[in-house]
Amino acid sequence: MPEARGSLFILQTTALTTVAMFAFAANSLLCRLAMQRGEIDPVSFGGIRLVSGAITLAVIVRFRPERPAAANGDWLAAAMLFSYVAFFSFAYLTLSAGTGALILFGAVQLTMFSVGLRSGEKFGLIAWLGLALAVAGLVYLVSPGIAAPPLVGAASMAVGGVAWGVYSLRGRGVADPLAATAGNFARAAPLAVLLSGLFIANARAHANETGVTLAIASGALTSGIGYVVWYAALSKLTAMRAATVQLSVPLIAAFGGVVFLSEAITPRLAAASASILGGIAMVLSSRSRKPRT
Repeated sequence: MPEARGSLFILQTTALTTVAMFAFAANSLLCRLAMQRGEIDPVSFGGIRLVSGAITLAVIVRFRPERPAAANGDWLAAAMLFSYVAFFSFAYLTLSAGTGALILFGAVQLTMFSVGLRSGEKFGLIAWLGLALAVAGLVYLVSPGIAAPPLVGAASMAVGGVAWGVYSLRGRGVADPLAATAGNFARAAPLAVLLSGLFIANARAHANETGVTLAIASGALTSGIGYVVWYAALSKLTAMRAATVQLSVPLIAAFGGVVFLSEAITPRLAAASASILGGIAMVLSSRSRKPRT
């Protein structure tokens, strides 16, 4: 009986984690698909994504059995969420799905590592080598050359990654992560609506039915429900494993781009992927420690 329960636990954890990683990768694919074909402008896409995500999460929190904690979200986290979605959407005007996801998650991890250092964590030699390898991979990916991604798009995605990293750090230790996420979406949505209003006023907004559908799918399904699945998986994962499994997202997005968007995996992207993901894996596999006081 204990062995059966253990097998079921592993199966549930694997299933939840796999669904969450594919949801995160699908966000890149949906946004790139909308931007690539000009179905919608990036501001409208981000606004619809946040609003539909806020509605979905609010419904889930409202009808779940547990009562939400008293404090749901905060304005700094909401500002970081809004910044992430906005820069993410603009970046995919020019970046491929795989390249964008690689820059995004590379910037997220480097941000969290930097904050860890500032908070007093000590890295060993392997961790420092891994960090150097990851940074070198990012520099190589965006360095000038025929196969280099557009600088503005890469910079936008890097800023989005930093914002998502800060947002993730703000969520550590909250009593009710799901309710906090719903609160942050609810706070970020008006910011996105305001920015969309400015775009509409300047006659720069456009959207068709396909673009709106893709944005709603990104907000309600791969963001809203995707986060619910991820929180369910997090309750069964250690922190180290939770960080490590996210390294699969850029690879899933890259291969998804090949299948669904007819994008190519260039030698530069392949080499940078190996460098960045390998370097991050080295950091995650090493043990960090707090200095003695």
